[in-house]
Amino acid sequence: MTAAIAFRPMTSESAELLGAPLAAIDPWAHYRYTSEALTTFLRDDDHDAPRLEILVDGTLAGAFSIRRTWLRGPYLQFLGILPQFQNKGVGHAVLLWFEAEAHRLQARNIWVSASEFNVRAVAFYERFGFVRIATLEGLVAEGTNEVLLRKRLIIG
Repeated sequence: MTAAIAFRPMTSESAELLGAPLAAIDPWAHYRYTSEALTTFLRDDDHDAPRLEILVDGTLAGAFSIRRTWLRGPYLQFLGILPQFQNKGVGHAVLLWFEAEAHRLQARNIWVSASEFNVRAVAFYERFGFVRIATLEGLVAEGTNEVLLRKRLIIG
């Protein structure tokens, strides 16, 4: 039986529940993000970058945020999936929704970035058709790099 994966606007309660467990996993643990910082980010009501919670069979499984207006297409600003829901198609479902939303907006591209040390994340995006565009040195912290990836979309 396939799990039902759904997305809905982030609530303060869900942001509070997700802050600590997401802060405990990479890349946030690597960068020493606090649970308070992640909770605050997830609670933020940014019209151009809405935060959405991910539900699997009605259970809170993670969150993501899409910056709608970026370089001729939206940017996946944040994707955090709790460990017990990883490798179960949840991230893939988010990317399918993300691409469909970009098509709805008639975007030419979709964008993501991942920490270079997070090789699983980079490989995940590449399997979905994203291509490395640039390495951003020291973007988040000195001594670390972020990889910017793009997937070009066919319009029409």
